[in-house]
Formats: sequence, structure tokens, C-alpha cells
Amino acid sequence: MSDMAPDFTLPSTSGDDVTLSALKGQKVVLFFYPRDDTSGCTKENEAFSAMLDDFAAANTAVFGISKDSMASHEKFMAKKSLTAPLLSDEASDVSETFGVWKEKSMYGKKFMGIERSTFLIDSDGRIAQEWRKVKVPGHAEAVLDAARAL
Repeated sequence: MSDMAPDFTLPSTSGDDVTLSALKGQKVVLFFYPRDDTSGCTKENEAFSAMLDDFAAANTAVFGISKDSMASHEKFMAKKSLTAPLLSDEASDVSETFGVWKEKSMYGKKFMGIERSTFLIDSDGRIAQEWRKVKVPGHAEAVLDAARAL
């Protein structure tokens, strides 16, 4: 049996705050990504956006989460025509709770950031599957397959 997903409430580009526990009865995909408008994050968001109808048909809500502000999210969505709602975790509390806030390094500099990770939560609120250190190509399809199989 898997662990219950930690509950949270975050502001969403859908216009309302999203509270995880209020989504019980449907499956939920949370994809954590490092930053708006960077190449890998754009590709990942585009892939999930393109498959939203397929996820909906599998009774699965999809949300992207990063530390970016709501203004940044809205600009990113408009620029790239994204449809998957984005949640703003500016304080990184939810990222820390889910264990995706990690020390990273680039060009020899160490810094804290979000490790690209995805969580599939079942309709009872349990973490059914998780993907860490996600590679973007084919990832959204793999998550959809797992959601359909639940």
C-alpha cells in the first residue's frame, strides 16, 4: 500500500486555489518542473497540455507545479498556448513536502531547485506511482498509460 499524498492548497492559473484533498474521487497527476519558459519545461508542459483530453477521459486531473509566480505562469501559458493548469509554489513548501526540492549543480555552481518529478495520485489520495529525474521525451505518454491502468 502506498503513502497518502501530502495535502496542500496552491494558487492555480485556473483562477481558483487547488486543494489536493478536494480532488478525491479522481486521479491526479502532479508534474513538478524547474522553471517556466525553459526548453525542457516547455516541452513537458506542451506534452501534458496536448494530452489533457486523454487524461480527462481517464478521470485524471493534471497540474504542473514550479516556484514561478502566478504572473510568470500566466505569461508562459499564453506564450506557448498551454492548457494544463499551473500551480505556483513560490515558497517551495509543496516541493519540499514531496521531496523534489534538491541541491543541483550547473557549471560547477551548486544551488537549490526543483528536480523534475511526477506523481500519480489515485482516487483515494494515495501516491500510486512516482517518477524522479524525469526525462521529457515520452514521459507524458508513460504517465497517461499508468493513469489508465489504475
